[in-house]
Amino acid sequence: QVRRMLAHPKARALVDNFATQWLQLGRIRGVVPDVDVFYEFDENLRDDMERETILFLESQLRGDHSVLELLSANYTYVNERLARHYGIPGVSGEEFQRVTYSDETRRGVLGHASILTLTSHAGRTSPVLRGKWVMEVLLGTPPPPPPPGVPDLEEVEEVADGRVLTTRERMEQHRANPTCNSCHRFMDPIGLALDNFGVTGKWRTRENGNPLDTRGELYDGTPIAGPADLRRALLNRPIPLIRTFTENLFAYALGRRVEHFDQPT
Repeated sequence: QVRRMLAHPKARALVDNFATQWLQLGRIRGVVPDVDVFYEFDENLRDDMERETILFLESQLRGDHSVLELLSANYTYVNERLARHYGIPGVSGEEFQRVTYSDETRRGVLGHASILTLTSHAGRTSPVLRGKWVMEVLLGTPPPPPPPGVPDLEEVEEVADGRVLTTRERMEQHRANPTCNSCHRFMDPIGLALDNFGVTGKWRTRENGNPLDTRGELYDGTPIAGPADLRRALLNRPIPLIRTFTENLFAYALGRRVEHFDQPT
């Protein structure tokens, strides 16, 4: 009966509703990158980003793939506009088609422009938002809210010695506060590992004219220096990923939050 229902076109609702809620995909509608800087961004590209993630998730569901392929899959779905945004050659037309990546850089949902855009600010990337998204959505360990009276990262001094600080340098200033450091030491290395992806998900190697430094260590001491390292580190600990996915699917099916008495189930 499950196979029969999944084969029906109505099964698309599972992707549109559950996956959109779980991955917080709907938030991309509220993010408006600065068009003076990211001039390539428009509503059509935003729609393409969202469509890519939905088609990818639908292929995972209908193909009965491992949940872990959400992070490791070496393929995605793009049309000409999105392929050009990613720098993928050989794609033409408005129709989406499956493409295989040539390297490890953009595999799985961590390389999707939709996720990278909804975890950015209008004018700059946000390793904090990206780290928080991974902890909350994929690992099921959301960090606590920031304590009152702590200045936002936006308020950290942007210029030193006559040059604009990189996001990493501003974050290091922010983390100097011991109250901030207790949470940021978990979030920041995860987000920095994804900082080669710009606000709209384009790959970059420099920020404000300075070379990007995305190196860091996870809470357990695992060194990571980019999205491929982060992906491998997460996949090396599959239980939190699988448990979090299961809890979210369970909550969606029941129409309520998972409670302590649901744990045996």
